Amino acid sequence: MSAYESAFPKTDVGQIEIKTIPAARLIATHSERHYFEANSALFRRLFRYIQANDIAMTTPVEAVLDPASMYFYLGGDLVYTELEDSDEVSLIEYPERTVLSIGVRGSYNAKHFNQARDTLLTHLATLNHWIATGPPRAIYWNGPFMPGVLKRSEVHIPVKPAPKALQM
Repeated sequence: MSAYESAFPKTDVGQIEIKTIPAARLIATHSERHYFEANSALFRRLFRYIQANDIAMTTPVEAVLDPASMYFYLGGDLVYTELEDSDEVSLIEYPERTVLSIGVRGSYNAKHFNQARDTLLTHLATLNHWIATGPPRAIYWNGPFMPGVLKRSEVHIPVKPAPKALQM
């Protein structure tokens, strides 16, 4: 059980599912570098922002890998609170979205992300009723003090129903 508010339910480890991610308000920061080179700096920017604005930490942390972007979900009443962009952090409103998701256990690294992404892409190729609408994203559920072998993450590929002409 996490002490943090969760933005949506986790996908079980090893499971693949199509799920709906609810509309959300997030804060974001970006880098031209790859995520696994820039993640500490990205995290510090977002963490400074939530500290300066008295915002509680939520889970998960979401990431795009190349170029790097990191997102923190805003929970509770902060969905309606006036907040301003800073030089390093911007506010984003995400609509409800559908994703193909796989649950992962293990350290947060490129190897685990790539394995999960490849598994999802192979699975998506068998689903003639769904098509990808964007790049895969990493979803990280645990903080830096959790041992790597116990960490939980997901990889999401945004999807939408395929046009009828593609469904065979």
